[in-house]
Amino acid sequence: MEAAGGGEGPGCGCKGIRSCLLCEGPAQAAPPPQGEDNFTYCPATGLAKGNEHSEFAGWAFPFPGVFLMEEFISEDEEAEIVELMDRDDWKPSQSGRKKQDYGPKVNFKKQRLKAGSFTGLPSFSKKIVAQMKACSVLGGFLPVEQCNLDYMPERGSAIDAHFDDWWLWGERLVSLNLLSKTVLSMSCDSEDSIQLFPTFSKGNGELRPPGSLTETSACKNSDEEGINCLLSPRLVPSKEVTVAIHLPQRSLVVLYGDARYKWKHAIYRKHIEHRRICVTFRELSAEFSAGGRHEQLGKELLEIALSFQGRPV
Repeated sequence: MEAAGGGEGPGCGCKGIRSCLLCEGPAQAAPPPQGEDNFTYCPATGLAKGNEHSEFAGWAFPFPGVFLMEEFISEDEEAEIVELMDRDDWKPSQSGRKKQDYGPKVNFKKQRLKAGSFTGLPSFSKKIVAQMKACSVLGGFLPVEQCNLDYMPERGSAIDAHFDDWWLWGERLVSLNLLSKTVLSMSCDSEDSIQLFPTFSKGNGELRPPGSLTETSACKNSDEEGINCLLSPRLVPSKEVTVAIHLPQRSLVVLYGDARYKWKHAIYRKHIEHRRICVTFRELSAEFSAGGRHEQLGKELLEIALSFQGRPV
């Protein structure tokens, strides 16, 4: 069913239940649901830590499958990349976004794929891809597709919680966050439970990982109200947990493993404060890689992609 006021408006690419500020109009009673994150990812420890004013304050759990590098590119490089992007047209997309696609023509429902008008990734991405080699988690990463998404608060830009396809796209999703900070919100529909561990901060403010607690140290050093050395691990339904991954401007984030296949990711409207551009690179799945059923097609697509002579399709 279409949302009230939904449908295409001027410069709007929304369809079905999707909507944005361009098509909602005055009849829209409220914006699309925007969940409240109750945990925040800590890059230094790899833990999701319960937010201070949530029911999970003082609790944490390991959150694997995230790599975050701040200042992946310089301010000058960012300005140059955006200037080059803006020379090409941005096409209206869903939920107030605009997009530029560099990739093959795909029908994910029917699992059909062809090169179509794909002429490769853009020339300015050659340097970005080369810089990725310095990241250990991106060893052997060969991007076959690039999608640029433009978010603006005036359009109510957002993206609903979703999984990226895994028939065509491989394990690692790589995104470069440009022009402004934002928050990647992770949620899980699994019927499983998550085991939380009591935690506390060291004297220098650093979050101590689960398993490092001892009864003596917890009693002596805990400085968070409501945390004591006698707390046992706590089980909570996965559906009750949402994790915020804060993405600084010019940061690079990689999702893989559980963060790719178990947790959906979203960008809420409230987390778009200024213009934001997300540049996402995707690799091929095993089916289209060496030894896979469609190895030859995958090889042909990679040759096109890595020519770095592309224009948006």
